[in-house]
Amino acid sequence: MDVMPLLTLIAGGAAVAGAARRTPVPAPLLLVAVGLVASYVPGVPDYTLDPHIVLPLVLPPLLHTAALESSYLDLRANLRPVALLSVGYVLFATLAVGYVASRAVPGLPPAAALVLGAVVAPPDAVAATAIARRLGLPSRITTILQGESLVNDATAITAYKVALAAALGAGATWAGGIREFVIASVGGIGVGLILMVPIHWLRTHLRDPLLQNTLSLLIPFVAYAVAEEVEASGVLAVVTVALYLGHRSWQVDFATRLQEAAVWRVVSFLLESAVFALIGLQLRIVLRDLGAYGVGEALGYAVIVFVAVVVARYVWVFPATFLPRALFPRIRQREPDTDWKAPAVVGWAGMRGVVSLAIAFSIPVATDDGSPFPARSLILFLTFTTVIGTLVVQGLTLPPLIRRLRLPARDVAKETLVEAQAQSEASTAAERRLEELLADERNALPQPLAERLRAVLERRRNAVWERLGAVDERTGESVDDTYRRLAREVIGAEREVFVALRDARRIDDEMLRTLLRRLDLEEAAAYREGEEG
Repeated sequence: MDVMPLLTLIAGGAAVAGAARRTPVPAPLLLVAVGLVASYVPGVPDYTLDPHIVLPLVLPPLLHTAALESSYLDLRANLRPVALLSVGYVLFATLAVGYVASRAVPGLPPAAALVLGAVVAPPDAVAATAIARRLGLPSRITTILQGESLVNDATAITAYKVALAAALGAGATWAGGIREFVIASVGGIGVGLILMVPIHWLRTHLRDPLLQNTLSLLIPFVAYAVAEEVEASGVLAVVTVALYLGHRSWQVDFATRLQEAAVWRVVSFLLESAVFALIGLQLRIVLRDLGAYGVGEALGYAVIVFVAVVVARYVWVFPATFLPRALFPRIRQREPDTDWKAPAVVGWAGMRGVVSLAIAFSIPVATDDGSPFPARSLILFLTFTTVIGTLVVQGLTLPPLIRRLRLPARDVAKETLVEAQAQSEASTAAERRLEELLADERNALPQPLAERLRAVLERRRNAVWERLGAVDERTGESVDDTYRRLAREVIGAEREVFVALRDARRIDDEMLRTLLRRLDLEEAAAYREGEEG
């Protein structure tokens, strides 16, 4: 097995994603653009997207990390709009795009057109999360987009299976499709509910961080595989387990949380980089396999399908936003008021991604009677152009649209104030607990050590308040910024001495690693404080 193409894809994707951090262009868009160009560079191999790899091996960890970083409480508070988008919109888009495609493409059977509609229906979890994170959208819009992208793949995959059965001649019916959707949805959530408690119990009872993180890496694959084995939705099983684990992550050992966060950050970065590069690299493959359709003719159909995808989202989003509010007073009382700007952004933030391509590549070559699957090559091409079109057109124009609409940005000062108040309450409780412990003779400490503990609590309480303080005109730093910078400088000086002592053979490498790890933990704490600020 030649591993060089895989290593090149991962390393190249990571390099481009790293370079994107220094540009105003979102990493997904730059990765897709580089992939498009690289697909025609001489010597670049064919990176055919294999659905048997993407769906069970790439999608689960990406969904897992996205769900871990989501808020269960926020998703529950926005369950209605999330459900309307992740289920209602996907089914509506399947029908709407399928109808338009069947009318626009001569000879395209309605069942094959519905297959195309289901394939391009779900917005992408990775794209939505990446764009929302970079743009700093209002928290409710971000929650709705993330929630939609976590669940919509399950709806689209089920709709695809039903439409595919009809296209293959398996005699699919509406009743059968509804039954399959209910079984997949209820089964996927059920598998997640069954797995989440024992998995969390294991995470809280394992004492070795290495074993805990090994378990963490296996969780999304296990949840997906178990659900698919019983013909339920692996997507919903993964999301259910991850939301539960994320909500209760505070119960896990601190060393596990620190290592787990670092491990999953690397995994997500590498997978996201490879996935978007892989999307661009499909250009040569889909053009080569276009078959009887000319490029100009296929591009004409691609424009029609792209417009249908964009229009269908707005046709669904605006009524789904305002109609329930008009009909049900309880919704108006329970949910915050909104104007046309929020649905305008949600409607435009419908970027498609690798799941659509993976589903499209899973379309069989032939039907049950042995005849070629109708317009399979064209469906692949239209899926590819829709993914590229939404990523490039909507991805590039979404930031200007948000600026133009002047959506309320995150109030950093208000968030910092809330954080400071929460930290103050926690520090007060910690101080009370410390004094209770020190009052016990069994916990007696020398006065300097007791004062050190009190100073740590005081420092933690003041750190957040200091971010609200004045900025030094000479350095552009707040008091807290200066404190963190000086702390890192001091730690750096200590590190240089430790290395010099090792080089002079006054300490060995094992002791050096112990000392450096202690400094690394202190510097990591200072770095995280800086990130939060």
